[in-house]
Amino acid sequence: MMGWSGNSLVNGFIRADGKRLVNGEGQEILLRGVGLGSWLLPEGYMWKMPEQGDRPRRIEAMVKDLIGEEKAALFWETYYDRYIGEADIRQIAEQGFNSIRLPINARVIMEEGQQKPFHFHEGHLRLIDRVIDWCRSCRLYVILDLHGAPGGQTGANIDDSARDLPELFTNPLNTERTVALWRMLAERYKDEWIVAGYDLLNEPLPDWFSEYNDRVMPLYREITAAIREVDQRHMIILEGVHWSTDWQIFDEPFDDNLLLQFHKYWNNPDTESIQKYLDHREQWNLPIFMGEGGENNPQWYTGAFRLFEDHNISWNFWTWKKMDTSNSPYSIRRPEGWDKLTGYLEGGAKPSQEEAEAILQAYLDSLPLEACDAHPNVSRSLFRQLPIQIPAEFYGYRGEGVSYHVGTKAERNIGLRVSDGVPMRMVTGKAEKPSYAPEGGKPWETDNLVCVQLQAGDWLAYEALCAQAAAYQLDVRALLPEGSAELTLRIGDRELGKLSVSGEGWQVFRLASELVVEQGPVHLVIGVSQGWVELDWVEFS
Repeated sequence: MMGWSGNSLVNGFIRADGKRLVNGEGQEILLRGVGLGSWLLPEGYMWKMPEQGDRPRRIEAMVKDLIGEEKAALFWETYYDRYIGEADIRQIAEQGFNSIRLPINARVIMEEGQQKPFHFHEGHLRLIDRVIDWCRSCRLYVILDLHGAPGGQTGANIDDSARDLPELFTNPLNTERTVALWRMLAERYKDEWIVAGYDLLNEPLPDWFSEYNDRVMPLYREITAAIREVDQRHMIILEGVHWSTDWQIFDEPFDDNLLLQFHKYWNNPDTESIQKYLDHREQWNLPIFMGEGGENNPQWYTGAFRLFEDHNISWNFWTWKKMDTSNSPYSIRRPEGWDKLTGYLEGGAKPSQEEAEAILQAYLDSLPLEACDAHPNVSRSLFRQLPIQIPAEFYGYRGEGVSYHVGTKAERNIGLRVSDGVPMRMVTGKAEKPSYAPEGGKPWETDNLVCVQLQAGDWLAYEALCAQAAAYQLDVRALLPEGSAELTLRIGDRELGKLSVSGEGWQVFRLASELVVEQGPVHLVIGVSQGWVELDWVEFS
């Protein structure tokens, strides 16, 4: 698999240059990355754990309770060693990503609650060194992400909070430890060009802790000052509050190498949903970064990640692999008997030590990439790589005359891509494509089908990528309210001719002959020359 530009631009210290990111040669680059979630900060939902095991310290307590302290310590060292291996990094590069985001739990590299002088776990730091070495060999930039700061920056399970409180902001010792941690990392990696930058705090302060919002920017400045004492070259990455979605805390730039980060989950993949970040990019003249998004289905991915590309926004997908999933590139197989562990956490019978050891060993054996199940359609959706099905509503985001043209603007909207004015409607009833819903969560658009309404003279443009020249079938699923219509199809400058279609109800119409698609970007334009068409999806198969 090959991404949009491969890894040829991964070269030298990356930095902000106005609204762009540039590499060490001054060439513009977009980061297209993937997060290593649940490695150094194991997340309960990725382990299919209930609330009683929703964060690292609770999972650790369970393992220790089941197999004893000595064997638990060995379990975790094996876990850290196997969860991300060289094969993972190589495969990330081969699938077309050019970067990774490496989440760190402070407790893994810095003993909790220790007083000055602060000491760090050299063995665990070498795990990070090892991944950085692999990434340098594979040409993948590395973003160091403090996902769980000392005391917790969020006050929730995602930062391994001890008491569901953001104690980073209420205990001065935790602030000191966080500043010291970043200064140590900057000193350690100051000459390492493959490290793209330092993501100071992941998703600080949800709304219910907004009373501390005024403490975030002063802490960012304090951390940055400590970093700049030893490291002048690495980029500083700042996240907004409330899951990184609220940028009102940002006042003015305080460093000449900043990247502003937002996260995006489970909502409309359209320009309206990110307009406030685009506005801030203009105001501050800084590059912006969608640093975490995913946990949805491939249909949503085809829209959201095209949105970022069309608006020149670097992105990072969450996450590379987790247990028993279909919406990450790789899935860890759930070991037999896993429900005995989760059942115990919920008040059920305690497995014997021998039984628990066997279940946990099976889990460790399932962690290496070669033992995981691959879902190549996930990465294909992120890069819009053929073969692929693209929902009709996810035409390009470059505006009227470039990504679409409609003669009559929509009088009503369904809450998606409102500013485009392209007529759409919701079809009541269960959709034949999956709804845009997070795994196990509420649907973004229920089970209704979204279709785009096109009349004579209207057209839509779809972008994709062909990794290597090959023959494809081109299919269109549509409804013809008047019983017949005529479609026009074009790829780049090549006219594919007209497709006369007729029939009742939703149907799939196929171009008569196979298409030989050349390697590289694919620009497909679908138009209507006669009649009226309600378009559901287009597919290269």
